[in-house]
Amino acid sequence: MNTHNANDFRYRVRRSEDIATRFDRVPLAVRTLSSNTLFQGEHEIGIEHHGALYRLKITRQGKLILNK
Repeated sequence: MNTHNANDFRYRVRRSEDIATRFDRVPLAVRTLSSNTLFQGEHEIGIEHHGALYRLKITRQGKLILNK
């Protein structure tokens, strides 16, 4: 089953349209937070989203893992 959605931002940048049209659809700036600011010295934080609790963790290898 093909789950490709043409409106999904991951596919908008990869289309073979001219550059001007392609970048009109991509936001110019994305709000960015440093992981140091977010975690404040901890290795795990909780994120509440629509009544569900998610856990964002930094692994021993320095990668981020998000669990519900």
